[in-house]
Formats: sequence, structure tokens, C-alpha cells
Amino acid sequence: MTILAAIDLTHPEEEAKVLKRARQLADLDGRRLAVVTVLPDYNSSFVGSFFPEEHTHEMVEAARKALHSYIAETVGHDEETKHVVRVGNVYDGVLETAEKLDSVLIVMGAHKPGLTEILIGPNAARVARYAKCSVYIVR
Repeated sequence: MTILAAIDLTHPEEEAKVLKRARQLADLDGRRLAVVTVLPDYNSSFVGSFFPEEHTHEMVEAARKALHSYIAETVGHDEETKHVVRVGNVYDGVLETAEKLDSVLIVMGAHKPGLTEILIGPNAARVARYAKCSVYIVR
């Protein structure tokens, strides 16, 4: 069983608080930390036709390297920490990862809502609504 931190690598300063809190909670509870970042799926839209087929694979590999570096810089290197890169929408990626890893807690940030989040609903709210485990929102 794990504690899952959901991280957006495009906001490293804001996400550092999320990752540090997740590490604290995992250490406190004696749980393994898993960290997931979810990349947009450009192949599922018209925009995807403008990218070469290998683009998604290259994007995932670059994100995997960036995630490893970010975790090491933010909370230190740990052989036990699981690094996960998903492609798709954020809330599905987080929820599927949490279920697959049998997570007991999801830790994620609450971002300032923009117009699209008001119309669609923020990712944190969707994760909190549909998660099978507890969700800790970091502000």
C-alpha cells in the first residue's frame, strides 16, 4: 500500500509543497511513496495528427527523467519511491494509478481555478469525489 503524490511538473515551486507533504505522510505512516505526473494525450485530438508517431514515447521518457530529477532535488533520492508517468486526463490518470498501486492516500495540490476549471471542474475536486481512498489537498 502506498501514499500517492500527484505532481504537475510544469509548476515545480507549487508542487514542492505537495511532494514534501506526501513524503512526510509516507514516512509518518511507514508507507511507500509513489509519485505520478500525467501528460496530455495529444494523439487523441486533431492536434495529434501534427506530431510524429514517436512523439508520445519521447515525451513520456523526457517526463520520466524530469520526474526522477525533481523528486531527488525536492525530497532526496530514495530507492523505494515509485515514479509513474501517465498519458491522458489528470483525474483519470491519478485515480487509475491510485487503484493500481492500492494507495491509502492521494496527496495533490489545489490550484487557483481558471475559467476552464470552473466550467469543467478542477482535477482535485474530481479526484476527491471519485477516489476509493482518502485525498489530502495541499494549499
